[in-house]
Amino acid sequence: MGRAGKKLGRVTMALALVAATIVGAGVPMGTVQADGEVKSVYTNEPVSQAQASQRPIAIMMPTDKAAQPSYGISQAKVLYEIMEEGNISRQLAVIDNWQGIEKIGNIRSCRAYYIPVATEWDPILVHFGGVVYMKDRISAADINNLSGTSEYGVGGARPGAGYFFRTSDRKAPHNAYIGASGIIKASQELGYSLNIRPEHYNTKHFTFAEGGNTLDQYGAGAAVANVVDLSQIFPYTKSSFNYNAADGLYYKNIHGKAQTDGNNGQQLAFANVIIQHTKWAQLDKKGYLTFQNCDTTEDGYYFTRGKYIHITWRKGSDYEPTRYYDDNGNEIQLNTGKTYIAVAQKERNPIVK
Repeated sequence: MGRAGKKLGRVTMALALVAATIVGAGVPMGTVQADGEVKSVYTNEPVSQAQASQRPIAIMMPTDKAAQPSYGISQAKVLYEIMEEGNISRQLAVIDNWQGIEKIGNIRSCRAYYIPVATEWDPILVHFGGVVYMKDRISAADINNLSGTSEYGVGGARPGAGYFFRTSDRKAPHNAYIGASGIIKASQELGYSLNIRPEHYNTKHFTFAEGGNTLDQYGAGAAVANVVDLSQIFPYTKSSFNYNAADGLYYKNIHGKAQTDGNNGQQLAFANVIIQHTKWAQLDKKGYLTFQNCDTTEDGYYFTRGKYIHITWRKGSDYEPTRYYDDNGNEIQLNTGKTYIAVAQKERNPIVK
Protein backbone atom coordinates (compact mmCIF):
# COMPACT_ATOMS: atom_id res chain seq x y z
CA MET A 1 0.00 0.00 0.00
CA GLY A 2 1.35 3.47 -0.92
CA ARG A 3 1.73 6.40 1.46
CA ALA A 4 -1.58 7.98 0.36
CA GLY A 5 -3.40 4.68 0.82
CA LYS A 6 -1.96 4.26 4.31
CA LYS A 7 -3.04 7.80 5.24
CA LEU A 8 -6.59 7.25 4.01
CA GLY A 9 -6.64 3.91 5.80
CA ARG A 10 -5.68 5.65 9.04
CA VAL A 11 -8.43 8.23 8.46
CA THR A 12 -11.02 5.47 7.97
CA MET A 13 -9.87 3.66 11.11
CA ALA A 14 -9.89 6.92 13.06
CA LEU A 15 -13.43 7.71 11.91
CA ALA A 16 -14.63 4.29 13.02
CA LEU A 17 -12.84 4.57 16.38
CA VAL A 18 -14.24 8.02 17.16
CA ALA A 19 -17.74 6.94 16.07
CA ALA A 20 -17.56 3.96 18.41
CA THR A 21 -16.24 6.17 21.22
CA ILE A 22 -19.03 8.73 20.77
CA VAL A 23 -21.79 6.13 20.75
CA GLY A 24 -20.21 4.19 23.60
CA ALA A 25 -19.87 7.35 25.66
CA GLY A 26 -23.62 7.84 25.56
CA VAL A 27 -23.71 10.97 23.43
CA PRO A 28 -27.28 11.02 22.01
CA MET A 29 -27.19 10.04 18.34
CA GLY A 30 -30.91 9.37 17.82
CA THR A 31 -32.94 6.26 18.50
CA VAL A 32 -30.95 3.11 17.73
CA GLN A 33 -32.91 0.78 15.45
CA ALA A 34 -32.92 -3.02 15.54
CA ASP A 35 -30.36 -3.14 12.71
CA GLY A 36 -28.01 -0.79 14.57
CA GLU A 37 -28.93 2.29 12.55
CA VAL A 38 -30.01 5.62 14.04
CA LYS A 39 -32.36 8.38 12.93
CA SER A 40 -30.61 11.21 11.10
CA VAL A 41 -30.78 14.58 12.87
CA TYR A 42 -31.07 16.16 9.42
CA THR A 43 -33.91 14.13 7.89
CA ASN A 44 -35.13 11.56 10.46
CA GLU A 45 -34.17 8.84 7.96
CA PRO A 46 -32.21 5.78 9.17
CA VAL A 47 -28.42 6.01 8.80
CA SER A 48 -25.53 3.99 10.16
CA GLN A 49 -24.03 5.03 13.47
CA ALA A 50 -20.73 5.62 11.67
CA GLN A 51 -22.40 8.05 9.25
CA ALA A 52 -24.26 9.79 12.06
CA SER A 53 -20.96 10.41 13.85
CA GLN A 54 -19.31 12.06 10.87
CA ARG A 55 -19.21 15.82 10.58
CA PRO A 56 -21.15 17.56 7.78
CA ILE A 57 -19.87 20.17 5.40
CA ALA A 58 -21.67 23.46 4.80
CA ILE A 59 -20.73 24.73 1.36
CA MET A 60 -21.45 28.07 -0.31
CA MET A 61 -23.09 27.67 -3.74
CA PRO A 62 -24.30 30.32 -6.22
CA THR A 63 -27.72 30.94 -7.71
CA ASP A 64 -26.32 32.82 -10.74
CA LYS A 65 -27.92 31.64 -13.98
CA ALA A 66 -24.49 31.12 -15.57
CA ALA A 67 -23.45 28.88 -12.65
CA GLN A 68 -26.22 26.31 -12.99
CA PRO A 69 -26.29 23.43 -12.34
CA SER A 70 -24.40 23.02 -9.09
CA TYR A 71 -22.65 19.72 -8.39
CA GLY A 72 -23.47 17.76 -5.25
CA ILE A 73 -26.31 20.07 -4.22
CA SER A 74 -28.94 17.31 -4.31
CA GLN A 75 -27.03 15.66 -1.45
CA ALA A 76 -27.83 18.61 0.83
CA LYS A 77 -30.13 17.48 3.62
CA VAL A 78 -30.75 21.11 4.57
CA LEU A 79 -30.48 23.90 1.99
CA TYR A 80 -30.55 27.58 2.90
CA GLU A 81 -31.08 30.45 0.47
CA ILE A 82 -30.39 34.04 1.57
CA MET A 83 -30.19 37.37 -0.26
CA GLU A 84 -26.85 39.03 -0.93
CA GLU A 85 -25.74 42.32 -2.41
CA GLY A 86 -26.89 43.04 -5.96
CA ASN A 87 -30.35 41.59 -5.18
CA ILE A 88 -28.99 38.11 -5.92
CA SER A 89 -29.34 35.24 -3.45
CA ARG A 90 -26.81 32.58 -2.53
CA GLN A 91 -27.14 29.08 -1.07
CA LEU A 92 -25.61 27.24 1.86
CA ALA A 93 -25.82 23.46 1.40
CA VAL A 94 -25.48 21.28 4.52
CA ILE A 95 -24.31 17.85 3.35
CA ASP A 96 -23.73 15.03 5.81
CA ASN A 97 -22.85 12.21 3.39
CA TRP A 98 -20.24 14.11 1.37
CA GLN A 99 -17.47 11.53 1.75
CA GLY A 100 -17.99 9.93 -1.68
CA ILE A 101 -18.64 13.02 -3.82
CA GLU A 102 -15.81 13.69 -6.28
CA LYS A 103 -17.01 17.12 -7.49
CA ILE A 104 -18.76 19.59 -5.18
CA GLY A 105 -19.57 23.15 -6.24
CA ASN A 106 -19.18 25.44 -7.82
CA ILE A 107 -18.12 27.26 -4.69
CA ARG A 108 -18.59 30.96 -3.97
CA SER A 109 -17.68 33.39 -1.23
CA CYS A 110 -19.26 33.58 2.20
CA ARG A 111 -20.93 36.41 4.13
CA ALA A 112 -20.94 37.01 7.89
CA TYR A 113 -24.60 36.04 8.34
CA TYR A 114 -24.06 32.56 6.91
CA ILE A 115 -21.71 31.71 9.77
CA PRO A 116 -24.33 31.50 12.57
CA VAL A 117 -26.56 29.60 10.14
CA ALA A 118 -23.78 27.09 9.47
CA THR A 119 -22.63 26.73 13.08
CA GLU A 120 -26.02 25.30 14.05
CA TRP A 121 -24.70 22.10 12.46
CA ASP A 122 -21.02 22.46 13.53
CA PRO A 123 -19.81 21.74 9.98
CA ILE A 124 -16.60 22.20 8.10
CA LEU A 125 -17.47 25.44 6.29
CA VAL A 126 -16.35 25.41 2.64
CA HIS A 127 -16.20 28.72 0.75
CA PHE A 128 -14.13 30.71 -1.72
CA GLY A 129 -13.22 33.85 0.21
CA GLY A 130 -15.60 36.34 1.76
CA VAL A 131 -15.90 39.96 2.91
CA VAL A 132 -14.27 42.04 5.61
CA TYR A 133 -17.42 41.98 7.77
CA MET A 134 -16.78 38.30 8.57
CA LYS A 135 -13.14 38.84 9.56
CA ASP A 136 -13.39 38.32 13.32
CA ARG A 137 -15.76 35.36 13.22
CA ILE A 138 -14.27 33.35 10.36
CA SER A 139 -10.81 33.54 11.93
CA ALA A 140 -12.00 32.48 15.39
CA ALA A 141 -10.55 29.29 16.85
CA ASP A 142 -13.87 27.41 16.95
CA ILE A 143 -14.54 27.85 13.21
CA ASN A 144 -13.15 25.12 10.94
CA ASN A 145 -13.24 26.40 7.37
CA LEU A 146 -11.70 25.68 3.99
CA SER A 147 -11.30 28.63 1.63
CA GLY A 148 -10.03 28.76 -1.92
CA THR A 149 -8.67 32.27 -1.40
CA SER A 150 -8.18 34.79 1.44
CA GLU A 151 -10.90 33.85 3.86
CA TYR A 152 -12.42 37.28 4.33
CA GLY A 153 -11.68 38.74 0.91
CA VAL A 154 -9.23 41.50 1.77
CA GLY A 155 -7.07 39.29 3.95
CA GLY A 156 -6.87 36.29 6.23
CA ALA A 157 -5.61 32.77 5.76
CA ARG A 158 -6.30 30.41 2.85
CA PRO A 159 -6.98 27.16 4.74
CA GLY A 160 -6.98 24.21 2.38
CA ALA A 161 -6.74 26.41 -0.73
CA GLY A 162 -4.49 23.92 -2.49
CA TYR A 163 -7.27 21.32 -2.60
CA PHE A 164 -9.74 23.43 -4.57
CA PHE A 165 -9.67 23.09 -8.35
CA ARG A 166 -11.06 24.91 -11.37
CA THR A 167 -12.60 23.47 -14.53
CA SER A 168 -12.43 24.79 -18.08
CA ASP A 169 -16.13 24.45 -18.95
CA ARG A 170 -17.09 27.70 -17.22
CA LYS A 171 -15.47 31.06 -16.69
CA ALA A 172 -14.38 32.26 -13.25
CA PRO A 173 -15.86 32.78 -10.73
CA HIS A 174 -18.26 29.99 -11.69
CA ASN A 175 -15.71 27.16 -12.02
CA ALA A 176 -14.25 26.50 -8.55
CA TYR A 177 -14.81 23.08 -6.95
CA ILE A 178 -13.55 20.67 -4.33
CA GLY A 179 -13.92 16.92 -3.83
CA ALA A 180 -14.32 14.67 -0.81
CA SER A 181 -10.69 13.54 -0.94
CA GLY A 182 -9.55 17.16 -0.88
CA ILE A 183 -11.74 17.93 2.13
CA ILE A 184 -10.34 14.91 3.99
CA LYS A 185 -6.70 15.74 3.20
CA ALA A 186 -7.09 19.45 3.99
CA SER A 187 -8.85 18.66 7.26
CA GLN A 188 -6.06 16.26 8.23
CA GLU A 189 -3.41 18.88 7.57
CA LEU A 190 -5.31 21.59 9.44
CA GLY A 191 -6.18 19.39 12.41
CA TYR A 192 -9.95 19.59 11.84
CA SER A 193 -12.05 16.81 13.29
CA LEU A 194 -13.90 14.77 10.67
CA ASN A 195 -16.27 13.62 13.39
CA ILE A 196 -18.88 15.59 15.28
CA ARG A 197 -17.43 17.71 18.07
CA PRO A 198 -19.45 16.97 21.25
CA GLU A 199 -18.62 20.37 22.73
CA HIS A 200 -20.31 22.14 19.80
CA TYR A 201 -22.60 19.62 18.14
CA ASN A 202 -26.35 19.65 18.81
CA THR A 203 -28.09 16.28 18.62
CA LYS A 204 -31.53 17.93 18.58
CA HIS A 205 -32.49 20.25 15.74
CA PHE A 206 -35.84 19.67 14.06
CA THR A 207 -38.76 17.90 15.70
CA PHE A 208 -40.04 15.21 13.34
CA ALA A 209 -43.57 13.85 13.23
CA GLU A 210 -44.21 10.22 14.01
CA GLY A 211 -46.03 8.74 11.02
CA GLY A 212 -46.19 11.97 9.04
CA ASN A 213 -47.75 15.42 9.38
CA THR A 214 -50.53 16.52 7.00
CA LEU A 215 -51.22 19.75 8.95
CA ASP A 216 -54.86 18.61 9.15
CA GLN A 217 -54.74 19.21 12.91
CA TYR A 218 -54.72 22.97 12.21
CA GLY A 219 -58.07 22.86 10.43
CA ALA A 220 -58.79 26.14 8.64
CA GLY A 221 -55.47 27.47 9.92
CA ALA A 222 -53.70 25.39 7.26
CA ALA A 223 -54.17 26.68 3.73
CA VAL A 224 -53.56 24.97 0.38
CA ALA A 225 -50.03 25.35 -1.01
CA ASN A 226 -49.53 23.57 -4.31
CA VAL A 227 -47.24 26.31 -5.65
CA VAL A 228 -44.83 28.34 -3.51
CA ASP A 229 -43.52 31.30 -5.52
CA LEU A 230 -40.55 33.13 -3.98
CA SER A 231 -40.13 35.70 -6.76
CA GLN A 232 -40.91 38.55 -4.34
CA ILE A 233 -38.27 37.24 -1.93
CA PHE A 234 -35.63 36.35 -4.53
CA PRO A 235 -36.51 38.40 -7.63
CA TYR A 236 -33.37 37.44 -9.58
CA THR A 237 -33.67 33.67 -9.29
CA LYS A 238 -37.47 33.62 -9.00
CA SER A 239 -37.09 30.46 -6.93
CA SER A 240 -40.30 28.45 -6.67
CA PHE A 241 -41.69 25.07 -5.65
CA ASN A 242 -44.31 22.78 -7.14
CA TYR A 243 -45.95 20.21 -4.90
CA ASN A 244 -46.18 16.62 -6.13
CA ALA A 245 -48.94 14.80 -4.25
CA ALA A 246 -47.68 11.43 -5.53
CA ASP A 247 -44.56 11.52 -3.37
CA GLY A 248 -45.38 14.39 -1.00
CA LEU A 249 -42.41 16.51 -2.08
CA TYR A 250 -41.91 20.09 -3.21
CA TYR A 251 -39.76 20.30 -6.37
CA LYS A 252 -37.56 23.38 -6.69
CA ASN A 253 -37.25 25.61 -9.74
CA ILE A 254 -34.74 28.36 -10.43
CA HIS A 255 -34.66 30.86 -13.30
CA GLY A 256 -37.91 29.41 -14.60
CA LYS A 257 -36.83 25.78 -14.85
CA ALA A 258 -36.01 22.79 -12.69
CA GLN A 259 -33.04 23.26 -10.37
CA THR A 260 -30.90 20.16 -10.82
CA ASP A 261 -27.64 18.59 -9.67
CA GLY A 262 -24.89 18.43 -12.28
CA ASN A 263 -23.64 15.13 -10.86
CA ASN A 264 -26.86 13.15 -11.32
CA GLY A 265 -29.39 15.39 -13.10
CA GLN A 266 -31.85 15.12 -10.21
CA GLN A 267 -34.22 18.01 -9.53
CA LEU A 268 -34.00 19.27 -5.97
CA ALA A 269 -36.97 18.11 -3.90
CA PHE A 270 -37.91 18.73 -0.27
CA ALA A 271 -40.37 17.31 2.23
CA ASN A 272 -40.31 20.59 4.16
CA VAL A 273 -40.11 24.22 3.02
CA ILE A 274 -39.65 27.02 5.57
CA ILE A 275 -39.80 30.77 5.02
CA GLN A 276 -37.98 32.53 7.87
CA HIS A 277 -38.58 36.30 7.98
CA THR A 278 -35.50 38.03 9.37
CA LYS A 279 -34.52 41.58 10.30
CA TRP A 280 -31.84 42.96 7.98
CA ALA A 281 -29.94 46.10 7.04
CA GLN A 282 -27.63 47.37 4.31
CA LEU A 283 -24.11 47.92 5.61
CA ASP A 284 -22.48 50.13 3.00
CA LYS A 285 -22.68 51.69 -0.46
CA LYS A 286 -21.54 48.42 -2.03
CA GLY A 287 -24.81 46.90 -0.91
CA TYR A 288 -23.43 44.38 1.56
CA LEU A 289 -26.17 43.17 3.90
CA THR A 290 -26.52 41.93 7.44
CA PHE A 291 -29.22 39.67 8.87
CA GLN A 292 -30.22 39.26 12.52
CA ASN A 293 -29.88 35.50 12.75
CA CYS A 294 -30.40 35.40 16.52
CA ASP A 295 -33.88 36.62 17.47
CA THR A 296 -37.06 35.67 19.28
CA THR A 297 -39.67 37.91 17.65
CA GLU A 298 -39.90 37.10 13.93
CA ASP A 299 -42.26 34.91 11.97
CA GLY A 300 -42.54 32.90 8.77
CA TYR A 301 -44.35 29.99 7.13
CA TYR A 302 -44.05 26.21 7.08
CA PHE A 303 -45.04 24.23 3.96
CA THR A 304 -45.50 20.48 3.77
CA ARG A 305 -47.83 17.94 2.12
CA GLY A 306 -49.52 20.61 -0.02
CA LYS A 307 -50.49 22.92 2.87
CA TYR A 308 -48.93 25.66 4.98
CA ILE A 309 -49.23 27.38 8.35
CA HIS A 310 -47.94 30.57 9.93
CA ILE A 311 -45.00 30.07 12.30
CA THR A 312 -42.55 31.94 14.54
CA TRP A 313 -38.88 31.17 15.15
CA ARG A 314 -36.26 31.60 17.86
CA LYS A 315 -32.47 31.32 17.98
CA GLY A 316 -30.35 32.39 20.95
CA SER A 317 -26.73 31.94 19.85
CA ASP A 318 -24.47 30.78 17.03
CA TYR A 319 -24.40 27.08 17.92
CA GLU A 320 -27.99 26.94 19.14
CA PRO A 321 -30.37 25.43 16.57
CA THR A 322 -33.19 27.60 15.25
CA ARG A 323 -36.53 26.42 16.63
CA TYR A 324 -39.80 26.85 14.75
CA TYR A 325 -43.22 27.12 16.47
CA ASP A 326 -46.85 27.17 15.42
CA ASP A 327 -49.22 29.91 16.58
CA ASN A 328 -50.14 27.83 19.64
CA GLY A 329 -46.54 27.94 20.82
CA ASN A 330 -45.83 24.30 19.99
CA GLU A 331 -42.69 23.32 18.09
CA ILE A 332 -43.72 22.35 14.56
CA GLN A 333 -43.34 18.72 13.53
CA LEU A 334 -41.51 18.27 10.25
CA ASN A 335 -42.00 15.38 7.89
CA THR A 336 -39.16 12.94 7.35
CA GLY A 337 -36.93 14.11 4.51
CA LYS A 338 -34.94 17.12 3.31
CA THR A 339 -35.65 20.71 4.33
CA TYR A 340 -35.29 23.98 2.41
CA ILE A 341 -35.09 27.23 4.40
CA ALA A 342 -35.41 30.68 2.82
CA VAL A 343 -34.04 33.34 5.17
CA ALA A 344 -36.17 36.19 3.84
CA GLN A 345 -35.96 39.93 4.31
CA LYS A 346 -38.90 40.43 6.64
CA GLU A 347 -41.05 42.59 4.38
CA ARG A 348 -40.86 40.12 1.49
CA ASN A 349 -43.48 37.36 1.29
CA PRO A 350 -44.14 34.26 -0.80
CA ILE A 351 -46.97 34.00 -3.30
CA VAL A 352 -48.88 30.83 -2.52
CA LYS A 353 -51.34 29.09 -4.84
